[in-house]
Amino acid sequence: MPPSRKQDKFTLISELAKRRGFFWPSFEIYGGVGGFVTYGPLGALLKKRIEDKFRDFFIRKFGFFEIESSVIMPGKVFEASGHVDHFKEPMVECLKCKRKFRADHLLEEFSGMPSMETEKLSLQEIKTKIKKDDIRCPDCGGEFGAPRHFLTMFTTTIGPYSDAVGYGRPEAAQGIFVEFKRLHELSRERLPFGVVQIGHALRNEISPRQGLIRLREFTIIDLEFFFDPENPDCPYIKDVENETLRLLLAETRLRNSEEIVEFTVKETLENGYIKVDWQAFFMVLAKKFMVSLGVPPEKQRFIEKLDWEKAHYAIQSFDQEVYLDRWGWTEVSGHAYRTDYDLKQHMKFSGEEMRIFKPTEKPVEKEAIQVKPIRSKIGPIFKNDAEKVIEALSKVDAKILEERLTRKGFYMLEGFKILPEYVEIKRQKIVEHGKRFIPHVVEPSFGSDRLVYVTLEYAYRVKKNRVVLSFPRDVAPIQMGIYPLVSRDGLPEKAKEVYYMLLDEGFYVEYDESGSIGRRYARADEIGVPLGITIDYQTLEDGTVTIRDRDSWKQVRNKVQMLPELLHKYFRYKLEFEELGEPVKT
Repeated sequence: MPPSRKQDKFTLISELAKRRGFFWPSFEIYGGVGGFVTYGPLGALLKKRIEDKFRDFFIRKFGFFEIESSVIMPGKVFEASGHVDHFKEPMVECLKCKRKFRADHLLEEFSGMPSMETEKLSLQEIKTKIKKDDIRCPDCGGEFGAPRHFLTMFTTTIGPYSDAVGYGRPEAAQGIFVEFKRLHELSRERLPFGVVQIGHALRNEISPRQGLIRLREFTIIDLEFFFDPENPDCPYIKDVENETLRLLLAETRLRNSEEIVEFTVKETLENGYIKVDWQAFFMVLAKKFMVSLGVPPEKQRFIEKLDWEKAHYAIQSFDQEVYLDRWGWTEVSGHAYRTDYDLKQHMKFSGEEMRIFKPTEKPVEKEAIQVKPIRSKIGPIFKNDAEKVIEALSKVDAKILEERLTRKGFYMLEGFKILPEYVEIKRQKIVEHGKRFIPHVVEPSFGSDRLVYVTLEYAYRVKKNRVVLSFPRDVAPIQMGIYPLVSRDGLPEKAKEVYYMLLDEGFYVEYDESGSIGRRYARADEIGVPLGITIDYQTLEDGTVTIRDRDSWKQVRNKVQMLPELLHKYFRYKLEFEELGEPVKT
């Protein structure tokens, strides 16, 4: 029998998280505000370790950059990026209690509509469906008013001027794109290169009700990888070409099927299921990253977004989803091929050059055609419109203009009739040593808070009626507990020597001498401490201690002076538990 809704893992983990200091709703003394959480001592450490593990997987090994930019950005940035026009969600308000809800989420929850259908509904279609299915407020049972769109970016003003509109960033990516020119210089003007930003983002969610899964303030991990679209090959693809990816393809979803197909990376690229090598490579890394956090491959899938589901900047997108006890398949990362959209938009809106120069192997000689307006002719003819005509001529295609003037004797340009005597067309030979282009971008993007929750859910288990959080050892908030067997006979003093020695070695260590040794082990298991080191009477005799494994409850014994070297290797996965000492019979 599956657990009841009240006793599913989400409920159990949320209760444990509050009780043991992982996370809890913010502002509790004022009744709380949905969509905000406070990380306690253990949660803050767990989150930091997961982010550090991401750095190990995605940054350090490839020499990518990491930057930190502002959370508040000028409105112009998000006008250019398209967020002001596109970052809107359908909302309905209860006419009785005035609570507001995401309309598409209500349809998914109470009508059973899949997200692929709710995404494309108009406001009128949403209204009709809510009325037809008699969907009412989940809180009070009241009826809903007409749906409307809601901008899910937090709006503010910058400084004392009300017209200086700013937004809380809904993603960290734009902080990378607007700094592209300087970052390209720092890369020694080479492609490809990657830039990561890990930081807070803000989305004014309408009705967040899913704990860490959906927040109004959260930590996002955006990796923007810039490459030459004429040279998109990934040098690491050979290393992963036989790795498999579980895909739910767009063509399958359009048949109302959720059949997952499994292909090797090589097959996905040969069949065009994934458009570029780098996209496939980062999807493999994402899969391995989730495995390293405790999620087995069969509990992961990559779902291809349909045309109306994709973000406005993407020509292909996959969501990496993992299976959760309450929520089912849930997104943990997005993988978008953004092409040159963002850099092109910022070049257009800012007027700054975002193209980069690519030299050719050999110089190329070309003929250039230049149009020179003759002001002495244009001025008297067009009078007040003369400058408009001159500006339009500066942007015209010279070849087309010349051809039309030769063939027709005139050229209509933005409503103005251009005659041959109004312009001088010059030809000259030029030698090109390269060309300018805008790099393309693929983006893996993760929600750090969702990673925390997923890690907790997949670590949660019950052994002999005791809760054990079986965290991967390199993300456990506390790495080991130090326990004197009893609180007398010099054992606490010796235990504290070991405790301070391991602190000096850089480990995160907890000292506990309260209660029986069994109770202390149980407390440590419940917060996921991988190792327990017990100081007993034999320690005073021969300098050895007992090391206990959280998951198997097995014990080994070794000398105190051996601990630093052994434990450093253990937490870097260079040793297994059985290699930490001689087995102890229990």
